[in-house]
Amino acid sequence: MDSEQRRRKIVDALSSKNESIKGTELSKMFKVSRQVIVQDIAILRAKGEEILATPQGYMIFTKASKKKILKAIVCKHKGYDEIEDELKTIIDMGGKVVDVIVDHPIYSEIKIPLMLSSRIEIDEFVYNLKRQNAEPLSSLTEGVHIHTIEVPSIETYEKILIELEEKGYLINEK
Repeated sequence: MDSEQRRRKIVDALSSKNESIKGTELSKMFKVSRQVIVQDIAILRAKGEEILATPQGYMIFTKASKKKILKAIVCKHKGYDEIEDELKTIIDMGGKVVDVIVDHPIYSEIKIPLMLSSRIEIDEFVYNLKRQNAEPLSSLTEGVHIHTIEVPSIETYEKILIELEEKGYLINEK
């Protein structure tokens, strides 16, 4: 299989799943190194493929997920426990955490896709933060950050806002 065929098959594999696929899994599927997969993904993106790199792997937005409602919320938290609680609150109320954004004074907007939709994914995300001794992106802005969340309805969005406000995470625009 040549590189163009492999890239078409990567797009097919990502399009056929509603969940992410890790780079190492793709490298095993196509019997190439993970670095080759990283290069293929970069080439596919340059050609216009909407491939997201998330903590859970690579994925392509499906048409079904594009039909859902996307909303931005501004939050603030301190420490890993509050990160975990904030994310689980959104998931438990029926939302999906699409990304995290911070407004850096030098670099301007920094946006990282997360695509967290289950407690298991959140547990893995927080575990990896701790294991790598990594600072969360929000540490650059004293805990203030924006999440894009995907919700099935405005009612779900409003319930998430109420719950986050009750827990003290939501920053209201007053």
